[in-house]
Amino acid sequence: MPAMDAPVVTRCTWTGMAGDPLYEAYHDTEWGVPEYDSRALWEKLVLDGFQAGLAWITILRKREAFRAAFDGFDPEKVAAYGEADRARLMADAGIVRSNAKIDAAIESARIYLAMRDRGEDFADFCWGFVDGRPVQNRWDLGQVPAQTPLAVEVSKALKARGFKFVGPVIVYAWMQATGLVNDHLTCCFRHEQVKGLAR
Repeated sequence: MPAMDAPVVTRCTWTGMAGDPLYEAYHDTEWGVPEYDSRALWEKLVLDGFQAGLAWITILRKREAFRAAFDGFDPEKVAAYGEADRARLMADAGIVRSNAKIDAAIESARIYLAMRDRGEDFADFCWGFVDGRPVQNRWDLGQVPAQTPLAVEVSKALKARGFKFVGPVIVYAWMQATGLVNDHLTCCFRHEQVKGLAR
């Protein structure tokens, strides 16, 4: 009996994604899924900051090394990092070694905790920009923007609190990844699935 052909799956057409099992799994299970956990939102913002000037696949391939190096992105632990930790991170070939990005990650943990101590939940802060519901975009191939006016607004708000590496392009990539916006292409099998995951 002849083997059945595997069903054709239509995905978003990110540059370099096709055929990469890690990238496809990330797209199929994580990218665009609404994230409501404050710590996870912060972790992803830090990782997107490390992406600045690099391809996301670079960060994705190093993500577990980042998690090990940054104590599972526990804000309490990262906020307490001193010079020895900075030196340790700069010597870690498993992550992106950039003084500016490492300093920004450490400072962002301190900002995150300061917000918490003021009674400002990071998830509530993030989701407040979209009234608690993901923006449901309907893009076709070639239409997805690198940034939007909303991303500019969020970027300005993050910068006002002291976050670094949060320009509007980085912020929009983070908003896409965390499901604040649903930017799966309308032809992608995940577009409607992700839409259904919103609270």
